[in-house]
Parts: sequence; C-alpha cells; structure tokens
Amino acid sequence: MAKEKKRKSGMARLFELASAHKGLLTVSGIFAVLASVASFVPYIAVYLVVKETVSVYPDFAGLDVSRVTGYGLLAVAGIAADVVCFLLSSICAHLAAFATQYELKSLYARHLAKVPLGFHLTIGTGRLRKVINQDIEKMEQFLAHTYPDMVASFTAPIVLLVLLFVFDWRFGLATFIAVILAFAIQMMTIGAAGPEVIEQMQKREADMSEASVEYVRGMPVLKAFGQTALSFRQLCDAIRSYAKITLTYTLKWENYLSAFTAIINNIYLFILPVGILIGSRTADYPGFVMSFLFYLLFVPAIASVLHKFMYVSSSSMRIAGGVANFDSMMALPELTEAVHSGTPADSAVSFRNVSFSYEGAEAMALSDVSFTAQEGKVTAIVGSSGGGKSTIAHLIPRFWDVSQGSISIGGVDIREMTEAELMSQVSFVFQDVYLFHQSIKENIRMGRPDASDEEIRQAASAAMCDEFVLRLPNGYDTVLGEEGVHLSGGESQRISVARAIIKNAPVLVLDEATAFADPENEQMIQAALARLMKGKTVIMIAHRLGTVKDADMILVMESGKIAETGTHQSLIEENGLYTQMWKRYTQTLSWGVGRKEVMA
Repeated sequence: MAKEKKRKSGMARLFELASAHKGLLTVSGIFAVLASVASFVPYIAVYLVVKETVSVYPDFAGLDVSRVTGYGLLAVAGIAADVVCFLLSSICAHLAAFATQYELKSLYARHLAKVPLGFHLTIGTGRLRKVINQDIEKMEQFLAHTYPDMVASFTAPIVLLVLLFVFDWRFGLATFIAVILAFAIQMMTIGAAGPEVIEQMQKREADMSEASVEYVRGMPVLKAFGQTALSFRQLCDAIRSYAKITLTYTLKWENYLSAFTAIINNIYLFILPVGILIGSRTADYPGFVMSFLFYLLFVPAIASVLHKFMYVSSSSMRIAGGVANFDSMMALPELTEAVHSGTPADSAVSFRNVSFSYEGAEAMALSDVSFTAQEGKVTAIVGSSGGGKSTIAHLIPRFWDVSQGSISIGGVDIREMTEAELMSQVSFVFQDVYLFHQSIKENIRMGRPDASDEEIRQAASAAMCDEFVLRLPNGYDTVLGEEGVHLSGGESQRISVARAIIKNAPVLVLDEATAFADPENEQMIQAALARLMKGKTVIMIAHRLGTVKDADMILVMESGKIAETGTHQSLIEENGLYTQMWKRYTQTLSWGVGRKEVMA
C-alpha cells in the first residue's frame, strides 16, 4: 500500500485523499473552466468594438451605436460571469478543502494514537507537529485556492490558442512563438529546481523545527551557563543547512524566472516587428489596424495566464513534499490490537525469553530476558545506564512490541489484550512528568475520567499534594501555567502519583520516580508511593539503591541481560555485580564538599 502511494505524484495522491469530496471538486472545476472562458469575453467584445469602429473610418457617420453598446454590455457580462463563476468555484473548492482538512487531521490523530508510543519519542515532536500544522494545512490551501487556479490555468491556454489564430494567424504565430519560448524556460526552471530540491528543503525545514523545539526546551540550561544560540550546535547546523538549500533553490530560479517574466510581460516586442512588416505591405489597412490593436490589447491577458500557470506549477511541486510527509507518517506501523481481550487470572507480570532492539539499532537492548514479578510483590530492576532497565518498563505498556518472546499479565499475553484492558491493568509513574495546561483537578482526573471531585481530593491527599495545592490561588481549580503558577519537579511528581492512585490499577510501574526530587520532596514522594504500592504488583526501576533495599526481588541488568537475581541480602552475600554497585552507592553517601575521608 505504501509503495503504491509513493508511485503516485503529489497532486494525484492529494486528489485521492480528497476523493470523498470529488463531487464538490468537479463542480468547482466546471465553474473554474466557465470563469476562464468568460475572462476572455471582454477582449472579444473590445475586438468587435474596434472592428465596428474601423469599418466606418474616417467619418464614423455610419457607426451603429446600439451595436457598440451591445458589445460593451457583452464585455460587462463577461466580467460578471467571470467573477460569479470563480466565486462559485472557490466556494465549492473551499467546502471540499475544509472537509478534507478535517478528515485528514482526524485520520492522522487516530493513526498516531495507534502507533507505538516509542515512535513518538524517536521521531520527535517537530516532525509530528509539522505534518498536522503545515503539511495538511498546505493541502487545504492547495485544494481551496490553487485547484481552481490550476483548472483555469489549463483551460486558459486552450482558449488562448484558439483566439490567437482565429483573428489573424500571422500575429497569432508571433504570439505563439513567445508563449512557447516562455513555456520552454518554465520547463527548464522546473528541471533545475525540481521535486528533489523541494523535498530536501522541506526535510531540512522539519529538522530546523525539531531543533528549535529542543533549543527552547533547553533554554534554562543554556542561560544558566551563559551560552548563546551558537552553543547549540544542532540548531545552528539545522538553520545553516536550511539556509543553504533555500539559497540554492532560490538561485536556481533567479535567471530562469527573470527571463520568463521578461518574455511574458513584453510579448508585444514579438508582435511589433510582425505588425511593421505586415503594415508596410498590406492593402487592407483598416483590417490590419484592427488586428494589430486587438493583439496589443490581448498581450496583458496572455501574461496573466502564463503567470498563473507558473504559480500553479510551483505550488504543485511544493505540495508533493507535504503529501509525502503525511504518507510517511501514515505508513508507521500500528500496534495490532486484539478484538476480544483475555481476562488476567492475577496481576503477576511475566517476561518469557524477551529480546528487543530499537528500530535502526544493531545491538539488542534486551536479550533473552525472563523473570516473573509476583502478584502483590515489589520487583526492583537496577543496573548501569544503558543496561535495559527503562526498556523493560516501556515494553509492559507496549510502547514497543517485543522482537522475540512474550510478556504476559496474569497469564494473558499483553498482545492479546485490548488497549483498554491493558491500560486498566497498569499504572505508571515515570521520572518525566507531563502536566496539561488545565486545572490540577483535571490533571489528576486523567488517571480515571469518571472520578468525582471528592475522589480526586482523596487521591491527592494520599499523594501528599494537599500541602502545596491549598496554597495556590484557586486550590484544585488552579490552572497550571496561568498567572505564573508553576509546580516544582517534586510537586509535579506527586500529581503523577495522585493520577496513579486514582486509577488504582493492579500493576504499578515506577521508572526513576524520585530521580529529580530534592530531599524534602523525595521524602513526601516516598510516603505517597508507599500508600500507592500497597497490595499491587510493583516493578520499580531505580538508580538509588537505597530505595530498592526492601524489594522482594531485585534484578541486576547488564548489557541487556539479567546478570543477577535475588533479595538485597542474598545479592550482597554473592559478592558479585550488585555488591560492587552497593559499595559505590554507600561511598557516594559519604561524599561532601571539602571532606577528605571517603568510606572504603
């Protein structure tokens, strides 16, 4: 399916995406054709006026005023028909464009909701946001504005060719040569700055957007260290790269566009020599003057038609990149979801010969990992950075699917659970907390949308949130981010614990839940977590070994494999990897500024 889409041009694929509204687009196209034809009527009326006037030259005694008036009314009618038809065409195109935009954004949002959450982390918010904020918007603009112009721009040259040769084939041929020359230059322009250059430009624009987001997020760190934008190499490189490709694209158009514009705005220079040659030899001087004046008056219309054609051609090339970006995002694999979910017998979490590698990575993040986190027990996972601890936590909610093996809850493979059933079984408290620009009450309610206000307050109280929430201007109704209201890292973490408490799922995954907390906040978070963990199957990822000392089972990860398993005491007695880690941890507790003695 994806390959078939790639074979199609950007325009063809866009019309396929808008096929549900082909009726409106067809009507829009018909009115655009009528508007294009009507736009030439005033020129024909002017020609007829000139013809009528020249026929009674030089005394004008036999001038038929009523006929000339009729031609004037014909010109007015042509202008009116052009305006009305183009307006109707634009209305139909806008209706189709707005409906298509809504459908594509809805389709895109639904698709992203089904894509493994891990892809959101690896792709980056810049690219994801660009598709919905820029690429789909460009598709809407193309259908609403460029499509009627495109139909008109293809109709106008046909009418133009007919008119060029109907009145005087000699002037028509001279004009036609100028048009062909202009078209040849336009084709050279498209060849020099074709779809490949535009695709590169759009890709680098997305890279720049992503780098800008990262720079803004890292602004506090940069300011704290007195750095400038130049110190953020990723953003600088992205801007330079985008500027370079944009300059290349612009320079490729420079000479060709200048030549194209010069020709179409000066077509009369092709007509004048022919007029002089014919005028010096003609016997029908009145007829010659009539034709000559008509073609001189007709030149602005030709320039307008060709300008529009150039605009449509460049817009068609630009839209191709946006359509390709949309299709590439839509081609991301969705998680397969079971239609009927099995019911877990209990809340035990089992890994069976699980292996996993991140997309594009050669090394395995996990290799043949097997363990069972018993129901109602605390299973801690420790190890050096990059050992696979967080990967285990991310596989349980299916941020990614395992490459080999299986993960089950209560004997049911998580791939055989519906998303709703899996999410009802598992709660998460991660080190990176995201709070929405909503009230604290609504942020907590994310854990269970049907929770009452009283239940929210009880969960918040259990998570030790009362202490700081009640100091806020509107208590639990305080909207985060407004009026300068912001929470500290520890306070935000307690809100996330309240979410997990109100959800009350049987399985709890804690990934470095106290990593960024200060001592006071850590104490409160630990107290809140103690209440949350009661009676639940807990999988705890931690760097601070002191927090996992009382765990029922500790897994020690090294290079994606389980190196050791046991309780704190049994692992210490083994005098292996965990013992070394524990010694290093206890040594850090004795470190202090200016202190010379370090525990052995």
